[in-house]
Amino acid sequence: MFYYLFNYINETFNPPGFDVFRFLSFRSALAAITALIISFIFGPKIISKLKEKQIDQPIRDDGPETHKKKAGTPTMGGIIILISIIIPVLMWSNLKSVYILLVLFATVFLGAIGFLDDYLKVIKKLPTGLIARYKLMGQIFVGLIIGSAVYFLPEFSQYNTQTTLPFFKNLNWDFSYLYIPWVIFIITATSNAVNLTDGLDGLAIGTMIIVMLALAIIVYVTGNVIYADYLNIIYLSGSGELTVFIAALIGAGLGFLWFNFYPAEVFMGDTGSLSLGGAFGVIMIIVKKDLLIPILGGIYFIETLSVIIQRLYFKYTKKKYGEGRRVFKMAPIHHHFEQLNWAEPKIVIRFYIVTIILAILSLTSFKIR
Repeated sequence: MFYYLFNYINETFNPPGFDVFRFLSFRSALAAITALIISFIFGPKIISKLKEKQIDQPIRDDGPETHKKKAGTPTMGGIIILISIIIPVLMWSNLKSVYILLVLFATVFLGAIGFLDDYLKVIKKLPTGLIARYKLMGQIFVGLIIGSAVYFLPEFSQYNTQTTLPFFKNLNWDFSYLYIPWVIFIITATSNAVNLTDGLDGLAIGTMIIVMLALAIIVYVTGNVIYADYLNIIYLSGSGELTVFIAALIGAGLGFLWFNFYPAEVFMGDTGSLSLGGAFGVIMIIVKKDLLIPILGGIYFIETLSVIIQRLYFKYTKKKYGEGRRVFKMAPIHHHFEQLNWAEPKIVIRFYIVTIILAILSLTSFKIR
């Protein structure tokens, strides 16, 4: 909204200083600041309302003993994140950008699925929340829309089914007719992976902030013809506009982390985790960096892999020995470290450090090319 207003004022009246609103860096900074302010203004009010309505996070009986003390902590705090992202994006981004429209659609739609899941679990007291197949259908629908958009829209026509191969110079991978199923898989995987990671205070949102800081650099250079040519990566005209969205997400994330770090005053719930994971997956897809997800999103990848390994090994040993055995003391893997008596903040900070290392490695992959 303000993007168009100030652009109109600048073109019509040409007042001094208004030209600055054209620059991505300035609008991204404004988006981050706006998101942070919104978080701080509305965060306490939303948390208070969630407490008043007794919208508390259900604590698993089979979870770590240390989590029992978290009973009564409100959930659905992802509402704070969504509001703090959507408003600044509407204010400071170019809403005609197909990149903004696609990631905004995915974030809002997956946030709505997560909200429904939280609502059914917490308010309607349904143990499993939204039936898994319905949640999966929603994720598949988002993947289908995003995949079809990239496949058919002219903005992506030159590289529609291609993606960058990390560490390899001038080499792209073409998924051809498998592209749309691939996109569906990525969006389903990333949204669920962040959901699995959201098990310790500040873990999911803190790692997401770090990932998005690296992704902001990746998006900016992808949308800059000079930098893209220098780094030998796919150049996508207009993709730099995503920097505004990412900046808003970082600001919203920092604001939410204020209330979510140990000991958490609120949990994000599926409302936040599904939308954040989906946003991450969509951005990586539309800037053609989806094969970098296991590195940049390495923490989410490891968390998901630990659950898969645990379940497969348990089923295998139960079938072979008549008794299920486990690789990890508990999955996802952050619970394994809790069972080793690591303090929760210690686990979270160390996961932050690993994420920073992986973010640096991801950025280094462009220079190595």
